[in-house]
Amino acid sequence: MSDTRKPRHRRRRTTLAAVAALAAGTLAYGTDAGLFGADTQTSAAAATATWASDTADGFASVNSLGQNGTYGGRGGQTVTVRTLADLEKYATASEPYVIVVAGTINMDPVGKEIKVASDKTIIGSGTSGHIVGGGFFLGQGVHNVIIRNLTIRDSYQGIWNDKDHDYDAVQMDGAHHVWIDHNDLRHMADGLIDVRKDSTNVTVSWNRMSNNNKTFGIGWTENVLTDITIHHNWIRETEQRNPSTDNCAHAHLYNNYLEDTAGTGITSSYGNYSRGRTSMLLENSYFQGFRNPVIKDSTASLVQRGNVFSGTSGRNESGGTAFDPKTYYAYTLDQASEVPALLRSQAGPRSTLGTTATLSATATTLTVARNGSAQFSTIQAAVNAVPANNTTRTVISIAPGTYRETVKVPSNKPYITFQGTGAGRKDTEIVYNNAAGTPKPDGSGTYGTSGSATVAVEADDFQARNLTITNDFDEAANQSLSGHQAVALRTAADRIFLDSLIINGDQDTLLLDTAAKDKLGRVYVTNSYVTGNVDFVFGRATAVIDRSVLTLKKRWNGTSAGYLTAPSTAANRKGFLITRSAVNGDVSAASFYLGRPWHAGGDATLDPQTTVRDTTLSAAVKSTPWTDMSGFSWKDDRFAEYNNTGPGAGPASPDRPILTPTQAADQEITDWLGDWTPTAS
Repeated sequence: MSDTRKPRHRRRRTTLAAVAALAAGTLAYGTDAGLFGADTQTSAAAATATWASDTADGFASVNSLGQNGTYGGRGGQTVTVRTLADLEKYATASEPYVIVVAGTINMDPVGKEIKVASDKTIIGSGTSGHIVGGGFFLGQGVHNVIIRNLTIRDSYQGIWNDKDHDYDAVQMDGAHHVWIDHNDLRHMADGLIDVRKDSTNVTVSWNRMSNNNKTFGIGWTENVLTDITIHHNWIRETEQRNPSTDNCAHAHLYNNYLEDTAGTGITSSYGNYSRGRTSMLLENSYFQGFRNPVIKDSTASLVQRGNVFSGTSGRNESGGTAFDPKTYYAYTLDQASEVPALLRSQAGPRSTLGTTATLSATATTLTVARNGSAQFSTIQAAVNAVPANNTTRTVISIAPGTYRETVKVPSNKPYITFQGTGAGRKDTEIVYNNAAGTPKPDGSGTYGTSGSATVAVEADDFQARNLTITNDFDEAANQSLSGHQAVALRTAADRIFLDSLIINGDQDTLLLDTAAKDKLGRVYVTNSYVTGNVDFVFGRATAVIDRSVLTLKKRWNGTSAGYLTAPSTAANRKGFLITRSAVNGDVSAASFYLGRPWHAGGDATLDPQTTVRDTTLSAAVKSTPWTDMSGFSWKDDRFAEYNNTGPGAGPASPDRPILTPTQAADQEITDWLGDWTPTAS
């Protein structure tokens, strides 16, 4: 889209739904033998959820004490439980199990802690798995346990500093190789997590921990044996033990967010505490409003690197020597400044974990690798190999590497999944540099905005995950070129599911479109990053961006000014919904609009819509966040906010519409997606 448009005719326009749990991704499928040749990867019948194969990082991944990493009940039977009796039956069994908690389980009696046996994965189904009034206990020698994607809450007995009710969310005494990941732990009678009595090889990651006195205690022994990794946890409105690490051989804390909001009933006493003979390395964490954010005993070591302290007070200490975690395991640090937005959107239970969908039919996997070790060396070649009008899922499994090519999925090839196989989104990148004004090689003109896309998807039921898609067009080097719109990803189809992506560009990064004005095109984007500066999320699709980070970039000349969304929604359709996400970026304060109405082609019948709700807005967002476009007033269309937070949020005014709770109840994810529940496959 153009940054400026000619004026057109103006036009005047006269119950909080629960999101359905999203099924988890699948990688192994059956197929008709020989469909794509002898090298096609196949497996039998039912799909296997990718989360069932996930393994821990950090110290829980280290080979020690006869246990090579932490993988829980992988290889055992998967069972779904909805009652306390069934949960206890499988959690205490001697054989391995993957236990999916699909509902709320109330502990009876209150304070009950189920004694988990070795080789178990206990995981919530989407966001539906709740353990109320109790938790889990891992005793001496218990090992290889994953507790994941659960909400464990409400054993609190009305006594703030409770000495009589040891009702923890997770307690371990002498356990090893334990992974606690993506949980919501809150309002318990004692600690949220207690790692006691020489428990070791523990990783605690991507959890929300809140509304508690004692958050997270580690130690309770004179021995110096515990190795623990604590990363990407959001700890808020808690008083003490955030965490307290006592006599830990190695405590590696990084990319955590500790938040104490002024004016609440809970005031922090201290943050990270290195006690006894602990050796602690604290990296790239963010402390906001905490009293005594970092403290240490005289006998302990505590080395700090790259942390951010905002509005903190009191003790902030360090001293001694550090160990190098990379001698034990690999890890990657996020920038500390990005941690609050990242964890607000991505910590805690995920709707794409713990669900147990299977495919309705067999499917095929095609492999791509740049080095020639797979079936195809380019992604487009794999797309070309998919039969026209296919009726079953084809997964194009893409090895890590940089793929400099343009890719098009034509409308007659539905049910295709792009799956990056690297450890993270950045490992596999599809990149090209066409812009709207780039001449076509055959001399037939320029590409135009939609034709500039690095990846273009015109087929229904497309999915992509664990990838980076980039348009790296160099505006500074091409100032003489007319048309700097440069799309990274264009979708023009229905039921598009984009999960765990990075989508990079400048102007017009992500084009969410439909096949035609009268066609429905629904898109669900989750757990992703989108970057840009001018109209970088635009189009006429009915699209949800959920639990993602939208990063504002400076323009090619270093100036800060731009627009996040430019919807061109058809009348009586839903436009863009940005929810439970974060808007940030290294740009000037009050320099970006949240959106403007794009009446494509001057079409006055369009009714553009963007709703931004339950989202953290940085100071870059203007206090009047919507603006006109090409002669069309935003006030004639549908632009609104609800329940946003952060320095860029603001009160309702004629220039800043805020939905009422009643209005907001009709602007939820399910209102956008209708009868479609995104199911990863």
